[in-house]
Amino acid sequence: MKRKIYQQLLDWKHNRHGEVALLIEGARRIGKSYIVEEFAKNEYDSYLLIDFSRVNPKVIEFFDLYLDDLDMLFTSLELYGKKKLIPRKNPTDGASSLIIFDEIQFCPRARSAIKHLVADHRFDYIETGSLISIKKNVKDIMLPSEEHAIEMYPMDFEEFLWAMGDEMMMPFIKMQFEKRKPMEAFHRKALDYFRQYMIVGGMPQAVQTYVDTRDFDKVDERKRDILGIYRNDIRKYADNQETKVAAIFEELPGQLQKHEKKFRLADLQSHARMREYSEAFFWLSDAKIINCCYNSTEPSIGLKLNEERTTLKCYMGDTGLLICHAFDERGIVTSELYQKLMFDKLEVNEGMLVENIVAQMLRAAGHKLYFFSKYSAKEADERMEIDFLIAKPTITSRHNISPIEVKSGSNYTITSLKKCIKKYGKQLATPYVLHDKDLKVEDGITYLPLYMTPLL
Repeated sequence: MKRKIYQQLLDWKHNRHGEVALLIEGARRIGKSYIVEEFAKNEYDSYLLIDFSRVNPKVIEFFDLYLDDLDMLFTSLELYGKKKLIPRKNPTDGASSLIIFDEIQFCPRARSAIKHLVADHRFDYIETGSLISIKKNVKDIMLPSEEHAIEMYPMDFEEFLWAMGDEMMMPFIKMQFEKRKPMEAFHRKALDYFRQYMIVGGMPQAVQTYVDTRDFDKVDERKRDILGIYRNDIRKYADNQETKVAAIFEELPGQLQKHEKKFRLADLQSHARMREYSEAFFWLSDAKIINCCYNSTEPSIGLKLNEERTTLKCYMGDTGLLICHAFDERGIVTSELYQKLMFDKLEVNEGMLVENIVAQMLRAAGHKLYFFSKYSAKEADERMEIDFLIAKPTITSRHNISPIEVKSGSNYTITSLKKCIKKYGKQLATPYVLHDKDLKVEDGITYLPLYMTPLL
């Protein structure tokens, strides 16, 4: 399937000329290995893929034995992979061969060796992995500065449209967004696509199954397999944090269906404190299983400077997986439930799904996730809850931060947003409401259909 990250790989190959290795971080089963191998097949004369999650232990030993003899290291890797590597003829030439270190977290020594391999300059190198920053995966190694890291996410809405065979819809959506004009006759079709995307999710296996079969039961099986992998990873790799990580993971749907959606540690353990659970949240975040959204105490330039890390919302990295996670009483989400979700006929708090997909799309678009919460016991005008704050890439005076309210139903109020505009309007950029209706601009607020979220 077509993925946007392919262009990033091309840019790295043509612009960095082997000066740095490329590190691709992302959750399990989002297609890292697939896209990198496709890239290798298309853009190099030969390549060697070493999957450290299932490699012979002797291969790992190569990086202990032969780092002072790279000729022997490369010969050993060639013999293992049964592939011939072609060295660069000249330092300024593009590489003819690529070496892929898949699931690099299982061989920290190989990651540490990148410094020497890049300096040797014979080949290009791509690393893929998850849990890259967990202590045990970086313990006792020197992290290479000759490493350029990029994050990979589940398929975004445009990639989903490509998979569905529609390459025209998103350019039209972008055009209407830029002109601030409604979609009109095409709004319903775009919204139908969006609901399919929200329900299926962006995990490539689930998307491919949906494209091939339109069978929600089969789609659900694929997603449930992935949730099983995540639970197994927690048991195997969370070490002394296993109990806390598992507790947070299992509690996610229950926390998201609450009105305010802030994660209540007291629901896990009475008198629990963030300092006791911070490492567990980090583990899930580093595994890219969750997207953490932190409270910013002021909607102004430098959201991170005002970040309050003890108050957070936790979203699933993929909304399709969240649906499986939330509705698993019988071990499988039935086609009937999916059909009700598709046509907005399910009597549940759909707000959690809509807010989760917005968080997912904002994160894939490159935004860090922040919300704004202000409480006053005395002044009603001081009480407000803004779902998301995003920063514009360019700063004009103080007008840098856009507040975003997410609405899932037809009848809603935007009381908090109006309070926020009244109090902070002079320092805000465009306020947005994301809803299931068409685009409109009214009273200084831009109302966008949910499927335009990636364009913010």
